[in-house]
Amino acid sequence: MHTQVFFKEVVEVAQQIDLNTIETLAHELKDLRDRNGRLFILGVGGSAGNCSHAVNDFRKLCGIEAYAPVDNVSELTARTNDEGWDTIFSGWLKVSKANKNDAVLVFSVGGGNLEKNVSPNIVQGLKLAKERGLKIFGVVGRDGGYTKQVGDCVVVVPTVDASRVTPHAEAFQGVVWHCLVSHPVLQQMATKW
Repeated sequence: MHTQVFFKEVVEVAQQIDLNTIETLAHELKDLRDRNGRLFILGVGGSAGNCSHAVNDFRKLCGIEAYAPVDNVSELTARTNDEGWDTIFSGWLKVSKANKNDAVLVFSVGGGNLEKNVSPNIVQGLKLAKERGLKIFGVVGRDGGYTKQVGDCVVVVPTVDASRVTPHAEAFQGVVWHCLVSHPVLQQMATKW
């Protein structure tokens, strides 16, 4: 039965995920807040929806100034139309004057891969972030891709079945960020329920 197999895999992912990296990420985000840095959350597809939700939680519950470029559909589509898909995040970060006090958090199934032309916009955004000295964080699937290669603190969601990498990676983005926003070193406002 598919449902039984799927939830068995969820348990396996939860048992295999690197808890120490998540704990480190909580402290990195606390340091970001303490230095008045901003958090730019990047993702495409289903991960883009996660970016919007996470921005709300980091701002409201943790007092971190956070933004998701995908929330500005007008700018996103204008940049895509006029400049191309590859530069939507790097262009947004330039205008935002992203700097060494800030950080980027990537939500992505594959983490970006230029050779395979997968999420080149994330790769270009991370290249700009590296140039400007931003910390790079991530919650990604597969092998972590470019995000894992250049990141400072990247949680890789374990692959337990190659045919279901996407649903598990995107679901665990939510699990990880909810763990973070409820972490005692980060949470400043209690959830209502």
